[in-house]
Amino acid sequence: MKWLLLACVVGATVASDLLQSFEMKRHGEVRDFRPTAMGRVLAAVFRRKLFVLAVVFMAVSFFSFLQLLTVADLSFAVPATAATFVAETFLARLLLKETVAWQRWTGAVLVACGVFLLAL
Repeated sequence: MKWLLLACVVGATVASDLLQSFEMKRHGEVRDFRPTAMGRVLAAVFRRKLFVLAVVFMAVSFFSFLQLLTVADLSFAVPATAATFVAETFLARLLLKETVAWQRWTGAVLVACGVFLLAL
């Protein structure tokens, strides 16, 4: 059960982060920070279906994490959810076409090794 919940947390977090990143790139940089302009930006962002879906995935991730904490120790749950870092690194390169520095690849490999050790 804890592995299913962990997969749900990781999957929902990764989906949420990817959708948010995609929508932020699609919207572009915010240059006007006056209250009325920020209101227009918020209205535009919340009209985008993928952003709303990202918020839903974020909620799923949060409640799955809370459920994970009821069946697993905190010393397992928090380090294991770091697997999102690994998945996001690969998907940022593959789906978002981002340039990923060697330092981040090294970090992703180290995190993957740590999650593997937790699984033993």
